[in-house]
Amino acid sequence: MTAPTTRVTELPTPWMREHLHEALAIYGLAMGYGDSVVAGRYGYAVQHTERQGFRAVGAFAEGPDGETLVGFGYGYLVAPGQWWHDQVKHALDRRTAKRWLPGGFEVCELHVHPAHQSQGLGRQLLHALVHDLPHPAALLSTPDADTKAFRLYRADGFVDLARNHHFPGDARPFAILGASLPLGSSSE
Repeated sequence: MTAPTTRVTELPTPWMREHLHEALAIYGLAMGYGDSVVAGRYGYAVQHTERQGFRAVGAFAEGPDGETLVGFGYGYLVAPGQWWHDQVKHALDRRTAKRWLPGGFEVCELHVHPAHQSQGLGRQLLHALVHDLPHPAALLSTPDADTKAFRLYRADGFVDLARNHHFPGDARPFAILGASLPLGSSSE
């Protein structure tokens, strides 16, 4: 369980914009990306905050100098013309794309600082992010390997939409997953 000195809360969009560098540093550590990849992600992250349905959550740990961001997640309504939507649409068969993409909420980023992983924060962030969303499904991509993140998504009802997908700019294969909302509802 998470230590009682850690809290998860929804983040106002202006706060998220002001703290993107801090959040993306966690992204880099959690994903194993170098500084240049993280720096290149900043402009995209700013654009994401302007998308319809944008929502962000953060996990804060109490320390000697006050609270520190130790995890975050954000997403938005997926729509044609967005890079991720268009990549995923081409990775899915027509029937799957037609069923899952319209009206779906993309869990774009969900990361916990490695020093704070395995404490339940990822699950808390995921559930806080999608809680009470008016969308039929949550969609995401994650490295296609037996990772903590992959196991978390599976345990929370995410199913395979595509496996072994390669996004431009990353040599690793990714799994594209979807879950009906609210989490725990049937995905079939």
